[in-house]
Amino acid sequence: MNAVLSSAPRRPIRELPDELISQIAAGEVVERPASVVRELVDNALDAGASQITVRLVAGGARLVCVEDDGAGIGRDELPVALKRHATSKIASLAELEAVGTMGFRGEALAAIASVSELCLLSRTAGEASAFLLDGRSGELRPAARAVGTTVEVKELFFSTPARRKFLKSDATELAHCVEAVRRHALARPGVGFAIWHEGKLVEQWRPADWEQRVADVLGREFVDDSVPVDWRAGPLRVSGRVGIPDAARSRADHQWTWVNGRHVRDKVLSHAVRSAYEDVLHGQRQPVYVLSLEIDPSQVDVNVHPTKIEVRFRDGRAVHQVVRHAVENALAAPRSAAHASAAAQAAAPAGDWTAPASLQPRWAQPQMDFRARGTDALPGNRVAELSLLWQPTAGGAAPPASWAAARPPAPRDEATQGETWPLGRALAQLQGIYILAENAQGLVVVDMHAAHERIVYEQLKAQLEGTGLSSQPLLIPATFAATPHEVATAETCCEALRRLGLEITPFSARTLAVRAVPTHLAHADAVELARSVLAELAQHEASTVVERARNELLATMACHGAVRANRRLTLEEMNALLRQMEATERSDQCNHGRPTWRQLSVRELDALFLRGR
Repeated sequence: MNAVLSSAPRRPIRELPDELISQIAAGEVVERPASVVRELVDNALDAGASQITVRLVAGGARLVCVEDDGAGIGRDELPVALKRHATSKIASLAELEAVGTMGFRGEALAAIASVSELCLLSRTAGEASAFLLDGRSGELRPAARAVGTTVEVKELFFSTPARRKFLKSDATELAHCVEAVRRHALARPGVGFAIWHEGKLVEQWRPADWEQRVADVLGREFVDDSVPVDWRAGPLRVSGRVGIPDAARSRADHQWTWVNGRHVRDKVLSHAVRSAYEDVLHGQRQPVYVLSLEIDPSQVDVNVHPTKIEVRFRDGRAVHQVVRHAVENALAAPRSAAHASAAAQAAAPAGDWTAPASLQPRWAQPQMDFRARGTDALPGNRVAELSLLWQPTAGGAAPPASWAAARPPAPRDEATQGETWPLGRALAQLQGIYILAENAQGLVVVDMHAAHERIVYEQLKAQLEGTGLSSQPLLIPATFAATPHEVATAETCCEALRRLGLEITPFSARTLAVRAVPTHLAHADAVELARSVLAELAQHEASTVVERARNELLATMACHGAVRANRRLTLEEMNALLRQMEATERSDQCNHGRPTWRQLSVRELDALFLRGR
């Protein structure tokens, strides 16, 4: 092979022909018909169009025609528009560094014209007629058209047949073209879009407000399964909708992000959103979202990729933090209130014994603690009867320790009052696992361990963000036989353990003693808690464990501190758990991303029993 290469004659260095240069550029800009659609719709939007129509034949391979009612192109400018690097978008380096338009390179029309048969028809408001430019011959002649522009691209890749062989089926190429227009439609709700294929209307989106446009493009189901985002931080603004964790998918195919109206795929943005979902997504599920970032154009470089699908931020860390906080804030609010009736929006009636707790902010909520205070009547005394102890709140004195006994007799209309609570009034406990409650919509089923686990987890996070978790010394240290690795971890990570509210010291060469545990987990199994935390610590660097694995450690601690299955609760304790769920951030999912409650409407219950048929 080396002999063959060495025998090839040396060619002189010379400039490439303009047509070949354009075809090389087309290889970067024009990948498939959808690339043509994207570039032409970009130009139509920059021209101020309020209605854009896309007509396709054979998935766009035979014809791509984009019509708009924008400002149009003047007669003298039409021939210049098809030249390479000719544009009206920028005129200096300063304008390039602060691009506010969708297009700016002046390469798209020239590249498309080099690999297709292109015709350009346009008219401005000051001209008596439109003018048609033939991209192959350069002929310019008058034609009939209203104000606006029509770009007709026929026989894409006719001059480069090898490229055409790489195109997929007509249905696949059509799907890519529709997706390209859908991205523009989501970013520009005030613009109408229509897509025709083979003479048939495929999609049409009329001008509307943004909420209606999202419902029209992505479906009402997406709107119902998502929450709005609107967050400002200085010059940055994040808006859109993010899907609830239950709507997550196995693939990341329902994720759309825009920067100043330009659809992009950016690792900073996607990582920020994924980080915001860490505490609420189950396994490797992928969130769904539609997010738009507004930023000073001088703070973002859009001239990174030929297809303009990638950007580079001047301060990527700040953008990451703003997007993450925006999504976290949108997901934090419990969604149970959205399922409540209109009566739940009114103030709780006087004398309602749960109203003060439900109205307090999360950091002032009474702390729940399940403590054995006797034996249960179940066979074998395997289940301890639990009582609810209340700690002082930020607002005043604490309720009595024997809270259930001090509660006044329930009024006759308690069931009616319970309907105003988002998660309703507790009715019973099922199999020691689920709480059944009644609200205005029907039946609510709550996984009590998952729900209490989230409540404890959020309390631990709030406390750790302050001075660290407060600890409670054990009257009698809990000792256990430890492996040499556990002993070494306890000695190395003593400071990290202290911040987590744990005090674990060597008792002997092969024994560790747990001398203090977090206050919130005072009644958890100290030995199991210590083993789990040491195992988590061993997987991370001790010097950065609190910063890198704080949430994982706290989730482990919360899991051990939450009420377990097969623990019998009184109705008062069940109701208290429901009220805390309504006031706790992210209480709709447990720490592992599983849902904590489900609503069954009366209509769904009627359907199970064929009522009304």
